[in-house]
Amino acid sequence: MGDSLTDLIDVIVVGAGPTGMMLAAELRLHEVRVVVLEKLTEPTPETRGRGLHARSVELMDQRGLLERCLAVSEKFRIGGFFGGVHKAWPEGMDTAHPYGLTMAQPVTERLLTEHARELGADIRRGCEVVGVSQDEEAVTVELADGSRLTARYLVGCDGGRSAVRKLVGIGFPGEPATVETLLGDMELTEDPEKVAAVVAEVRKTQLRFGTIDEGGGVHRVIVPAAGVAEDRTAPTTFEEFKQQLVAVAGTDFGAHSPRWLSRFTDATRQAERYRAGRVLLAGDAAHIHPPVGGQGLNLGIQDAFNLGWKLAAAVNGWAPQGLLDSYHAERHPVGARVLDNTRAQMTLLGTGAGAVALRELLSKLMDFEEVNRYITGMITAIDIRYDFGEDDDHELLGRRLRDVRLKQGRLYELMHAGRGLLLDATGRLSPAGWADRVDHVADVSEELEAPAVLLRPDGHVAWVGDDQRELEIRLAKWFGAAAG
Repeated sequence: MGDSLTDLIDVIVVGAGPTGMMLAAELRLHEVRVVVLEKLTEPTPETRGRGLHARSVELMDQRGLLERCLAVSEKFRIGGFFGGVHKAWPEGMDTAHPYGLTMAQPVTERLLTEHARELGADIRRGCEVVGVSQDEEAVTVELADGSRLTARYLVGCDGGRSAVRKLVGIGFPGEPATVETLLGDMELTEDPEKVAAVVAEVRKTQLRFGTIDEGGGVHRVIVPAAGVAEDRTAPTTFEEFKQQLVAVAGTDFGAHSPRWLSRFTDATRQAERYRAGRVLLAGDAAHIHPPVGGQGLNLGIQDAFNLGWKLAAAVNGWAPQGLLDSYHAERHPVGARVLDNTRAQMTLLGTGAGAVALRELLSKLMDFEEVNRYITGMITAIDIRYDFGEDDDHELLGRRLRDVRLKQGRLYELMHAGRGLLLDATGRLSPAGWADRVDHVADVSEELEAPAVLLRPDGHVAWVGDDQRELEIRLAKWFGAAAG
């Protein structure tokens, strides 16, 4: 089918948003030939995703991108912000990066695109995928211009209306929209103090309303829609936007010169499976949910971080059995939990007496440090623990390891190449048969009470111990057969 197997692209990524760009970069770290296909001819100016939570900040540091991010963002520290309830950042969070970064989505996308390009990703814009077919050896995509490309694998990172997901027939069950919210960036002529006063008054009863000063005279505005649009593809009009501002706030704030307008709903859906043969899904193509808590962009980037090294292992021929399938096994439950917490938050954002009472109760509960820490860990994704199905119940197993300080530097500084890493305080262990896939760092950390830990390329702990034979068993499980 398509090209001869000797001419195959390794991986085609459909979608050049943050998820697709992170995935392309992760694949290129392992010399995988990647072609990114994007329908849009230019990057979107829409700034839906407004920043990175703590776990995504950690990912950027693990790949040497944190300084770039810090140069174009501002740090924020909000604790268990959940359904309109905000608390201070809790003490004792298990991270060396106890903050998020406020960054408009186009900025995040630009930084990740630059990163992917520097690593050699082939990014092609104006390429719409209209057909997908696959067999046991390859997958072929047909583009709108009639051309075809063939690859070993295809990953759909093409958003909630994913063409890839539809073309391969992966189910997308969930709940349809019951409420809709308008948002956009525009200029306001009303006096800023008047705007602030109106917003404060309206938000006493309607938390799906507000404005954010984006700088340069531009404001992000959010307002409930009159209902749910029958045609989700129909563009939001500025007239509709201003009408809803008047209906909800009694004024349109003198809004003019919209930069972009959009809408979102409370619909929640998740792909039944993240893999169908040689086709995989990541980001919004695999799950959609309301944007409460700012989790969507982060969830997609973290999908890509989990998938990249596993897919590269499959392409490069050293993936142990089941490694690629572990992507669905690990990330589907994470996506399901985000859908559940956004469902709960949308209930809390309601205007009825029940929702108000629930918010008051939750606010009191979150005054307990343990509750605040739990919710903060959930929203920021630093509490994720993958189930490896093993007898070893060490508290670190399956969790990502924070950026611990070593005698010779920081852990995350050693992870930029996207390889596995054996952090060995004993000085007598060895990953010798896996040296082409796993780095060995003989060092100690006062912050880590373990003789040695084996880290996967995504920073999650695959083994803790001090026995060479046990280490080799885990190396084979996650990194395939020893070389030679």
